[in-house]
Amino acid sequence: MPLVAGVDSSTQGTKIVVRDACTGALVRQAEAPHPEGTEIDPEAWWRALRQAAGDGLLGGVAAIGVAAQQHGMVALDADGRVVRPALLWNDTRSAGAAADLVAELGGPERWAAAVGSVPIASLTVSKLRWLAEHEPGNAARVARVLLPHDWLTARLTRAAEPATDRGDASGTGYFSPATGRYRRDLLHMALGRDAEPPRVAAPAEALGPVRADGLPGIGVVAAGTGDNMAAALGVDARPGDVVVSIGTSGTAFAVAERPTADPSGLVTGFADATGRFLPLVCTLNAARVLTAGAHALGVSQEAFDDLALSAPPGAGGLTLLPYLDGERTPNLPGATGRLSGLTRANLSPGHVARAFVEGMLCGLADAVDALADQDVPVRRILLIGGGARSVAVRALAPQVFGRPVLVPPAGEYVADGAARQAAWALSGAAEPPEWPAAVAPRVHEADPAPVIRDQYAAARADARPQV
Repeated sequence: MPLVAGVDSSTQGTKIVVRDACTGALVRQAEAPHPEGTEIDPEAWWRALRQAAGDGLLGGVAAIGVAAQQHGMVALDADGRVVRPALLWNDTRSAGAAADLVAELGGPERWAAAVGSVPIASLTVSKLRWLAEHEPGNAARVARVLLPHDWLTARLTRAAEPATDRGDASGTGYFSPATGRYRRDLLHMALGRDAEPPRVAAPAEALGPVRADGLPGIGVVAAGTGDNMAAALGVDARPGDVVVSIGTSGTAFAVAERPTADPSGLVTGFADATGRFLPLVCTLNAARVLTAGAHALGVSQEAFDDLALSAPPGAGGLTLLPYLDGERTPNLPGATGRLSGLTRANLSPGHVARAFVEGMLCGLADAVDALADQDVPVRRILLIGGGARSVAVRALAPQVFGRPVLVPPAGEYVADGAARQAAWALSGAAEPPEWPAAVAPRVHEADPAPVIRDQYAAARADARPQV
C-alpha cells in the first residue's frame, strides 16, 4: 500500500495528512501552529513542518507535496539566505504600491491582458514595489523571489534551482497563465532590478527526493502548489463547480477551461494545478466575522448559530458590511465594517447574529457573481473551510447564493489536494488519481431569499463614499 503525504502550510499553521495513494483513504494526520502576524520568518514554517512530521508521521511515505498560502514574498540573497521576514498575503501595507504599479503600466486593462490579474496589496508584485520603496537596502540584496510553497519545497529537496508550479506562480502578478511564461519586465518594474523567479514545473512533475536532515528519505517530492489550487484538487472540483472556502480569508474559485482577464480586478485570473485555470475572488473577511460576532454577543459559536437561526431572512432590516479587517474584494484596504438599518425592533442578539452571518455570505455571493460575469459556469456551490462547519452558515447559504449548495464532510482539503498531487507525481499518469469520497456531500437545494442580497446591495452602495 503506497502512502503519500500532503502538507498545508497556511497562515495559521501547518497540517499534514498521510493517505493511501490508490484509494485516498486517510491513514494519519498531524498539525503545528504558526506565529501570528502579517510578516513572518520562513524558518517558522519549516519548524512547524518538522514538528508536525514528528513521531514517525512520514514513515513509509513514498511521495509528498506541499501546498501553501499564496502571494507571500520570500526574498533571498545571492547565497540563498532570507533577506527579511516574508510579507504575507494579508499584509496591506503595499496597497499604495499596487495603485502605483497599475498606473505605471497604463491602467487595469493592461495588467489584466498581461497577467490575468490587476495588482492589489496581496499580490507579490505589489510587495516587491513596497520593498523597493521602503527598504532599498534589502531590495538591493534580492537575487531570487520565492513563494512560501516554493521555499518549503526547496528546503525538502535541497535543490540548487528552486521550482514552483503554474498555479502558485499565477498569483505573483508577473506570470501569465494564458502564455505560461513569466513577465520578467513586470518583476523588474516592481523591484527596480532583475531577480530570478523559480522555474515552473509541470503539474505532475517529480522534483526529486527529500534530502532534508531529520526527515525520512521520501523518494518523490511533487511540484506543490498554492492553497486554493490544492483545495480544488482536494474536493475534485470540475467545470461548473464553484468552491466557496470560508477560512481566515474567503474565496470563491472555479476550475475553468480558459483563462480570464478581468480589468475590474475583482477576479484574479489564476492557473490551477492540473494545466487548466482557476479564476478566483478573495475576500479578507470570512470565518473571523463569525467569531467576532459571537465574541461581541458574549456567546459560544454554537449559541451564536442558534441566535442567527432564530431571526428571519434579512434580519429585520439589519445589514452588516463585514469589512472588519479592510477588504480585498472590493479593493478597500482601509475600509471598516458597518452595521446599518438599526431599529428598536431589530436590536436583538438574534437579529445581530443573523446580520453577521448574512453579511459574510453576501460578500462571498458577490464573489460568485463576479465569476459568472466573466462567463465562468456556475451550476452549484461546494462549501468548505472552517466556517462551513457552522450550522447557521450551512442553513443560510442556499438562501443567499440562490443555487444548490453541497457541503462535503469536514476535511483538510488543501492538504488533501497536496497529497493527491503527490500521488499523481508518484504514478506518472496523465491525470490525477480518482479518489472516491468516503462520505457523500450533503446537498442543500437552492432556497433564494432575495431580501438578503437586496438589503446588502443597498447598504454597500450607501456606504461606498464613506469607505
